Amino acid sequence: MEYQVGVISGDGIGPEIVREAKKVLDKVGEIYGHAFSYDEILMGGISIDKTGEPLTEAAIAQAKAADAVLMGSIGGNASTSPWYQLPPHLRPEAGLLKLRKSLNLFANLRPAYLYEELKEACPLREDIIGDGFDMMIMRELTGGLYFGNRVTEARDGVMTAEDTLTYNENEIRRIAIRGFDIARKRRKKVTSVDKANVLDSSRLWRKVVEEVAAGYPDVSLEHMLVDNCAMQLVKDPKQFDVILTENMFGDILSDEASMVTGSIGMLSSASLNDTKFGLYEPSGGSAPDIAGQGIANPIATILSAAMMLRYSFDLDREADAVEEAVRQALKEGYRTADIMPQEEAGKAGVTQVGTAEMGSLIAERVKK
Repeated sequence: MEYQVGVISGDGIGPEIVREAKKVLDKVGEIYGHAFSYDEILMGGISIDKTGEPLTEAAIAQAKAADAVLMGSIGGNASTSPWYQLPPHLRPEAGLLKLRKSLNLFANLRPAYLYEELKEACPLREDIIGDGFDMMIMRELTGGLYFGNRVTEARDGVMTAEDTLTYNENEIRRIAIRGFDIARKRRKKVTSVDKANVLDSSRLWRKVVEEVAAGYPDVSLEHMLVDNCAMQLVKDPKQFDVILTENMFGDILSDEASMVTGSIGMLSSASLNDTKFGLYEPSGGSAPDIAGQGIANPIATILSAAMMLRYSFDLDREADAVEEAVRQALKEGYRTADIMPQEEAGKAGVTQVGTAEMGSLIAERVKK
């Protein structure tokens, strides 16, 4: 089979980690008889430099023409980069928000899984970690506070900023259905996270989620306030299967979950619309402080490519092979700097490697 992959390498470490994901995809193609072609798409700071915009209409058209899009990272240092002297709608992150909206990417899937080999990198106590944890955070991606009306203006002589949080029942229902569908294929438990004790939007969220749950009698549902969920993620992460939540809460909780796994460099993600199309990206940022040093962790991007194989291309065997190759490389003791605890440095059987070497090690371990 032939697949057209749009590639947004982006800024910072983006080109480095995307390069390794493509290396692994090419190995999958070689072994399983697929052909992956890549179309480079400008977005973020590099697009601002070349076109004056974080995302052009031509770039959106390129993305729509692809079977799926693989992304690295965008943006730079907010305190030093000239990109952040521009109006908000012209900054790098505005391009990502525009792309999500243009492609109707409403469902964000962020798995958080603790590898046995990385327990030492997990900041939680061993009695909390137990046998590890495996959760999927389902984040609504095109509604809520990030897409509501916003204004900054003088009111009665006082500068005032206002952001509007809006959800309608259709937006909530479609992400809830996707969450329950995925839970049905996992451990059949959904934890719906909201702030229903304060927010009207959360009270509607809870009502619609309960309506959807009625159609999934085999899946258990619990409600949890977002502040309690933040505590429970570090108190007992293994209690979670699918966490279903709105845009901003999901943004925050998924980053917390990533650090519980040991490093944000391990957290992949998929953003899907109502077809097989998806945008696949690591959950970490552009890390401009380490860009070009060859030390960034490419595993989250490689695992995002595995999600692309699974969700957009229906290549489950190939996705399994990539995930197993990652596990094998970790089992053999290979670590990038971010997942190398000080106590493991110099230990027999543990080797620190750079970005390109980790990508090559994983590609070499892709088997049929």
